Order: sequence, then structure tokens, then C-alpha cells
Amino acid sequence: MPHLTLHRKAFIALAALLVALLLIFAGFSRLGLQRGLGPYVAEIELARMGWLAERLQAHHTQTGGWDTLRNQPRLWGQLSHPGASLRRSGAQSAEGPPPTDRSGPPGMPPELANGNPAVDRSMQQPPPPPPDGGPPPGERSAGGPQRHPDDLFPRLGLVDAQQNLVAGATPQPGSARLALTGADGQTIGQLVLAPPQGVRSDADQAFLAQHLGFVAWTGLAGLALALLLSGWLARRWLAPVEALATGARGIAQGHLHTRVPVHGNDELAQLARTFNTMAEQLSSIESSRRQWLGDVAHELRTPLAAMRAEIEAVQDGVRPFDDKTALRLHRQVMRLIQLVGDLRASLDAAGTSAPSAQVPVHPLSLLTEALTSMRPRLAQAAIDVDTTGLDALAAQSSVSTPAPIPAPLVRGDAQQLHQVFLNLLENSLRYTDAGGLLRLSARLLPPADGAAQLQVELDDSAPGVPAHELPRIFDRLYRAETSRNRDHGGSGLGLAICRAIVLAHGGTLVADTSPLGGLRITLQLPLLDNPS
Repeated sequence: MPHLTLHRKAFIALAALLVALLLIFAGFSRLGLQRGLGPYVAEIELARMGWLAERLQAHHTQTGGWDTLRNQPRLWGQLSHPGASLRRSGAQSAEGPPPTDRSGPPGMPPELANGNPAVDRSMQQPPPPPPDGGPPPGERSAGGPQRHPDDLFPRLGLVDAQQNLVAGATPQPGSARLALTGADGQTIGQLVLAPPQGVRSDADQAFLAQHLGFVAWTGLAGLALALLLSGWLARRWLAPVEALATGARGIAQGHLHTRVPVHGNDELAQLARTFNTMAEQLSSIESSRRQWLGDVAHELRTPLAAMRAEIEAVQDGVRPFDDKTALRLHRQVMRLIQLVGDLRASLDAAGTSAPSAQVPVHPLSLLTEALTSMRPRLAQAAIDVDTTGLDALAAQSSVSTPAPIPAPLVRGDAQQLHQVFLNLLENSLRYTDAGGLLRLSARLLPPADGAAQLQVELDDSAPGVPAHELPRIFDRLYRAETSRNRDHGGSGLGLAICRAIVLAHGGTLVADTSPLGGLRITLQLPLLDNPS
């Protein structure tokens, strides 16, 4: 059994729906034609009975009404029979037959007109019935019947002007009606013919078969068109799905540049846009991964190349293996250990979704501890430290203040936040020229959309970072192209680790140009609403 793809399922569903509609249309067409054929046939049959209408109108004129016909049921059969004569039906008036006009037509010789026995006999005898069984000459209408109406008689009736039955069959719903008028033009009654039950005559059957054949051919043509339309609609509707499937296969094979066309604004178009966005993100992630691997390989290659050169120089006898050589090798090994440790810390920080131990933490105390541990190295590098802005906020929290404010607390991991402050201070130490300045400040921000914020700023002096490189300094292994490079001993992972930890604590970490000529790092952390 062939695999039913989505295209085939849609085609089968649409084709089945259209075929069902065509079959319903054909069935109702047949039913409507059969129901409508009976009244139509009755109208045609009644239109051919003008001769009977003339007889009944003459009878009404002669007798002065329908009472004679209503009281003599057999007279109705005689009048409605095409072979009967009005004289022989007994419908003459009481005064007897009218006198015979023996003068003949105008211009006839007297010897032929007056007293001619042949003419007298021809004027006195009723005309013979026609060969087709219709009414006598002179009583046949233009549309007279071509057959004996014995099959019509059970369905034929006569009603007066008040729709009361005079003779014949009782009128049925849908019956054909033929109005009868008197000498003064007023309606005196109606001939009523009920529709035939079913199709009886060969002509009616041929008519019905012809029209049903037309309906059948129309249905077959509609069916063919429906199948073609179903295939076209299924292909058109599912073309975006097939494009998405092709694009997904391309992504699975590693072709991350694959994109699918987007047409319209429906759900499939939105799905195509989402697919393209996903492909762009995957491509960006893959590019970052390749770049990161290249950067890691480059970072590892530098100390390994230096160690290889030292070892080969000792092996070749170019340089003796003394304490200086051992010290240089030790430095390169420690640099490798530091780089590997930073890589591991960067990966761990990137995977951190929330602090493992969320407890109330005093971030300013952690910053003060980190600064205390870094002061000897900062002094050795001749970098002054300005903590005026930091001390002002700490003084406001002192108990000796007349109206002390609560010490700012955040919920998080003290060890991770302490590492953030150490890395930020280490970054300023490595990339600030000797004789420079490091300024620390902190302030409380009122709640704008949520909790209040603690903002800490670290400004250092030259060298600075170009404005176009500021958004990338938090990327792993990224260094500025000019002043802040590996010559200062950094691995390019410290700021990436800091940002990952701060984001896990619900804060932000951004970089900007410092008014001191170097780099400004701005850290914001959400404060606890209720420190207790």
C-alpha cells in the first residue's frame, strides 16, 4: 500500500468532498426533474384540450349553467369523449334543434341550395369523426389531442367559478388549470387536470432520460474538474509544508544557511518565518561555536608554542636548563592552568540558571572584601582607588546616622558575587596604565518596574575601548584590538563569567566609555523588598 503523504490525504479529502457534492447535486436534480415533469406534462396535455373547453363553454351557454352537468354524471363522460357530438350528447336546448339554413353559402346557385336532397342530407348528418379519434371537424382546436384521452379522464375535472366541483376528478395539488369563459367574457369555471403518477408514455420517458443523461455528463465533467481542482489546491496549500520539510532536511544535514520562502500572512507563513528565525539563530550559534573553538585553540597555542621553543632550545644545547628556564616554563604552565580554569568557569557560569544557594547577601560588603584583597596589587601598579561614592552609601546605612537606611541586600550566592567583584577589579588592574585611577561608586535606584535596584559603577582611566567594540567585550575570549590584549596576561573570559553570573541573579552588566578615559562597568542587582 503506498504511503499516504499529507499531499495525498488532502487530495483525497478534497476530492471526496467535491464528489459527494456532485452526487448530491445529481440526486436532487433527478428528484426535482421527476417531480417537476408531472405538472409540466399536465400543462401540455391540458393545453391540447381546447376542443373540450369549447364544448363545455357551448354547453354552459346553451343550458345557462352547470346544473345539468352536475346532475347528470354520465353527460360528463359523453362531453369529454372526443368522438361524441354536442347534438348527440343530449345537451340541446328545450326548444329543439335550430332550423336548418337551406340557402347555402353566398353565391351558390338556387338549384343547388334550395331543395337539393344531397345538400339537405349533408347539412343534417353530423360530420364523421377524424381518423385519429379526435373531436369532429369544427370542434378540434389548434392543439387538439392526438390520442384517445381515456388515460386522462380519471385525472380530469371541472370546477365552477367558485372552485366547487361540477364533474370529474377532485382537483389535486399541482394540477393544471384551464379557464373557461362565457359569452360575456366572465370566467365560468376551470378545467382541472391532475399530474400523472410517474412516467408512463414513451415520449415522457425519452424526455426524462435525455435530461438525466445531460445531468450525468455534466456530473462527469464536474467530477473531472473537481479532481483537477483538488490536486491543484492540495499542491498549492501544501507547498509551504513541503518547503519547510526540505529546509528541515537541509538544516539536519548541516546546511545552516538554508531558508524557506515566505508567502502571505497566514499560519504557514508565520511558521516559515519562525523556521527562518530558528535557522538564523542556529547559524549564529554555529558561527560563535567555531569562532570560540578557534579562539581557544589560539589561546592554547601561544603558551604551548613558548614551552616548545624553551624545551627545544634546551634539547639543542642553545640554552642551558637552569633556574631561569625552569621559571619560564613554570609561568607558561601556570598560564595554561589559568586558561583552562577560566574556560571551565566560563562554561559553568553560562549554564547557571539561578544561584544554587539563594540567601540574603550584602553586595557592598562583598565588594569591600574584594577591594581589600586587591589593594596591595593596585598599589604595586600605582593605581589610585577612589571609593568616595561607595563610602557615601555605606555611611547612610551606618547605625550612627540620624536616619539610617536599611543596608541593601540581594538574594543570591555570596561566593559567585564575590567572584564577580574580583574579576571586575582584576580587569581594571590589568588594563589600566600605571599611575591611573579606579573609581568605585554605588547608589540605590527607586523601583521603576519591580523591585528597587542597587547600582555599582567601576570607572578606570586610560586606555579605553573603542565604542564599536563595547557590545562584544562580554563575549568569551574577546579582547579589544588595541590596548586591552593578551600582553596584559588576561584570557578574555573574566567579563564573560561576570555577566553570566549577574544574569543568573536577575541583574544586568553593561559596558560604556568612562569619563576618566577608560572603561565604565555598570552593575545592577534587584534588592530584597523585605530584608527580614
